[in-house]
Amino acid sequence: MRLSGAKIIMECLMEQGADTIFGFPGGQIMPLYDALYDYTTDGRIKHILTCHEQGATHAADGYARSTGKVGVCFATSGPGATNTVTGIATAYMDSSPIVVITGQVPIASIGRDSFQEVDIVGITMPIVKHSYFCKSVEELAPAIREAFRIAKSGRPGPVLVDVPKNLTVEQGEYEKAAPLPLYESPIVCDEEIELIADLINNSERPVIYAGGGVVLSEASEALRELAEKSRIPVATTLMCLGAVDRKNPLSLGIAGMHGAIESNTAVNNSDLLIAIGARFSDRVTGDIPRFASGATILHIDIDMSEIDKNVTSHHQVVGDVKDILTRVIPAIQENKRPMWNSMIEGWKQETAPRCEESFGPDEIFGVINEAFGNDVIIATDVGQHQMWTAQKWPFSKPRQLITSGGLGTMGFGLGAAIGAQIANPGKRVLLITGDGSFRMNCAELMTVSSQELPLIVFVLKNNTLGMVRQWQKLFFDRRYSATDLADVLDYEGLAGAFGLKGWRVDSSEGLKNAIDAALEFGRGAVIACDVSIDENVWPIVPPGDAINNQVVGE
Repeated sequence: MRLSGAKIIMECLMEQGADTIFGFPGGQIMPLYDALYDYTTDGRIKHILTCHEQGATHAADGYARSTGKVGVCFATSGPGATNTVTGIATAYMDSSPIVVITGQVPIASIGRDSFQEVDIVGITMPIVKHSYFCKSVEELAPAIREAFRIAKSGRPGPVLVDVPKNLTVEQGEYEKAAPLPLYESPIVCDEEIELIADLINNSERPVIYAGGGVVLSEASEALRELAEKSRIPVATTLMCLGAVDRKNPLSLGIAGMHGAIESNTAVNNSDLLIAIGARFSDRVTGDIPRFASGATILHIDIDMSEIDKNVTSHHQVVGDVKDILTRVIPAIQENKRPMWNSMIEGWKQETAPRCEESFGPDEIFGVINEAFGNDVIIATDVGQHQMWTAQKWPFSKPRQLITSGGLGTMGFGLGAAIGAQIANPGKRVLLITGDGSFRMNCAELMTVSSQELPLIVFVLKNNTLGMVRQWQKLFFDRRYSATDLADVLDYEGLAGAFGLKGWRVDSSEGLKNAIDAALEFGRGAVIACDVSIDENVWPIVPPGDAINNQVVGE
């Protein structure tokens, strides 16, 4: 059948199972929004209008991270497209599958500095898995179909499709097609599986260093089985929290700059480090020559480009993590490793000091966890609150934490929480943020209100850019340059302006009462929790130091 280019795009999105689009309209993408009208009015697809294209991209990302499905975002040309860049880069760094469709000026206007013309393909080239600039109506359907295929295949990531306006109004042939099969992962031979098993069976002090690839591969259950069968402790990256229940005795929590003492010490004393779906980020490794220097390093990853990129490994296996772990489990021996796990239990007693303040992160997270339990999705922004969340919340399931790990994007949390809540209407979604991050994109409270989302925002309010100030305190001789924030924001008034409820609390009892009131209200709410400006994240590894040289307090 012959359809307009805009309707071809919409039909291809329906083929892919897209049920939600986040976006913001504008001149060059207007024909696509005109086609979208029919699909939203009859309920085939939902469109979420955000306040800003960055918020839309983060929302598509949050949708993807919480479900494993591809998130979809629309934006117009020029500033609309450039406003998606931070969101695309965030998704790229954390391997989140999103497809961003941008409008573009008509082909005849390309290169003429036309109104709202920008080379978004060129701008985003370093931060996408792939991009398409469509030059004819015939290219639209193949581009959309392949975009979804690439976004989900292998190591997931963002794909951009740039569509000149004239193509959305021209007519072309459309024939419905099934989604393309994902590209096959590298084949792992039996000899490689035997190698992994032999390394594990012959080690005395193994540690699993698990990254976000475990979650992306849906391999969390296989990881747990492997760890429990051979009693191997598991240190995770930020992106892997929840893959192993934090209450499991084998869970060491996160490793690296703000890692648990037992996690970093175990990595440093291991004789076999099994890196699974992890990229050896500088925030994990610290000083590379001193990182697990006594261990044989085995690196398992689906992305060949990650092998030996940051840390040189002794053995490498490239393939799908879930497939590899499932095949390894029968080949490894049951092993209690009593001496090794006893040593680790001893290190667990060397905890960082609690804050002396009567109302600090320990109390705040305790109250929130008691009120909501652990069957929740938590989104965060970036900073001290993010690290406190990683350290103090007992994550028990994969895809439970939605956070910007690789890019460290302040302002990510609210959009991502919106996307996660839209994708999981039956789940409780919480946003834990800091006042610095919250101010960046707080206008998206309008989206929370307009969509009637029951999203509760907890702002750990210390009137400063907390992590920056902590570094200034520890490493820049207390020269607090441009970090303090004026205490001028009325959180109750701000929330009320959007038709929501807001509270500011300074005690555990006040926080409990605010949570009760928010639950009774039933819609979006903002609860600002006063935290001391001098409350810091402990432990911390000074930049460039070995990860076992942790500072645990002042």
